[in-house]
Amino acid sequence: MNAPGSPTTGEPIQFFEKRRKVYPKKVEGPFRRLKWLILFVTLGIYYVTPWIRWDRGPYAPDQAVLVDIANRRFFMGPIEIWPQEFYYVAGLLIMAGIGLFLITSTVGRAWCGYACPQTVWTDLFMAVERWIEGDRNARMKLDREPWGPAKIMKRVSVHAIWLLIAVATGGAWVFYFTDAPTLLRELVSGTAPFAAYAAIGILTFTTYTLAGLMREQVCTYMCPWPRIQSAMLDEDSFIVTYKAWRGEPRGSVKEQEAGKATGDCVDCMACVNVCPTGIDIRNGPQLECITCALCIDACNDVMTKLGRPNDLIGYSTLNRDRAESRGETLSPMWKTFLRPRTLLYFAIWAGIGLGMLGLLAGRDRLDITVAQDRNPIFVQMSGGEIRNGYTVKVLNKEARPRSFTLSVEGLEGALIWEALTAGDPAPTFPVRVRPDGLETLRIFVKVPADRLQEEQTMFRFVVTADEGAGGKRPERADVTTRFTGPPR
Repeated sequence: MNAPGSPTTGEPIQFFEKRRKVYPKKVEGPFRRLKWLILFVTLGIYYVTPWIRWDRGPYAPDQAVLVDIANRRFFMGPIEIWPQEFYYVAGLLIMAGIGLFLITSTVGRAWCGYACPQTVWTDLFMAVERWIEGDRNARMKLDREPWGPAKIMKRVSVHAIWLLIAVATGGAWVFYFTDAPTLLRELVSGTAPFAAYAAIGILTFTTYTLAGLMREQVCTYMCPWPRIQSAMLDEDSFIVTYKAWRGEPRGSVKEQEAGKATGDCVDCMACVNVCPTGIDIRNGPQLECITCALCIDACNDVMTKLGRPNDLIGYSTLNRDRAESRGETLSPMWKTFLRPRTLLYFAIWAGIGLGMLGLLAGRDRLDITVAQDRNPIFVQMSGGEIRNGYTVKVLNKEARPRSFTLSVEGLEGALIWEALTAGDPAPTFPVRVRPDGLETLRIFVKVPADRLQEEQTMFRFVVTADEGAGGKRPERADVTTRFTGPPR
């Protein structure tokens, strides 16, 4: 379907602006060095973590961080998370969300500008591009040149290295889900599961496309955070700010030397040329700004060369900027950071973290669940006793085999035995559970009929560890269920 024509020119109306390619210029300065440091640290953590070993004994994997989907476990150092403990993962995700709110309300989109994976990998891809094709002007010139051997060689080299980085990115990701050295051998020999190759292929494609081809479009159009951040920011949030009261009206150095009244901004476009999203920070806060502060480095470099004060562009709040423009005394920086909103975010974030630490420190390494048989609900034995059947599951959450004793409490005269063995009924029953394992037992409980006062009697199954660590009382777990007899 053709777009309707313009009523004045008759030409088709373009509803969407065509992408204008951004050519960020190389810049040096403290914020650029900070971004390099964070890039190396975050990429190092991502690529190296699957290869770190952690000794958990002979019955558990020795990979420090492992999402063991096959056995439904998540290992992180000394911590082991089971499926029924997924609330810890949910808690971490909630902490990450609230932490993002805290960072944004305090220092703007610092996450986006420094540690977001899209930013980190895009920085890496742009560094490769700059290394091979040259800086901003050289890349712009190369784009205008006709295709030839030199241009083809440069472009092929750039995209080949991008693909290698993308493959390494996808490969590192799958190493988190199984033993890394074993999977690497299988990948090289061609014996790895198809899912591993598929995951690497998908992540290679997404990394290459998002970091190499789409770049700033991901931050501007795909990511929801720029839209959400407007609700997180207020007039006391630190953001990258152009001090218009000091820089305006703009004028070149020659105009200033000629006596024209101008501000400190010489309209050199350095702040625009280094911006990875291609915006002009002098137009005020914008959705596309990721608060990377490279424009601060570029502007300070120009101000230093001109012998003028730095921070024409700098981190500030709207309130501090207004106060500074009026020559007022600025309040201490800590008052800006420690305001009710940020304190509330921090209190919630810290409360969730401390709560999770408390749960981790006090969680049981033993669990028991019981399901009563429904058909038949009870059986009257030849000796007059009443028997109920139960499916008992004993869960051992430690990476070693353990022995337990199963018993009942609150049911006078009760005897128990396993349905699949020929053992005699007894007050207790021994249970052996494998490391990180679940033992399912079919247990019968019988009670003399004259001991039952009601049709249904509540009692507890109790499982107790046969040993106590460090002289402590043996660990135990219990669950309440019912014993059903004939109607009274």
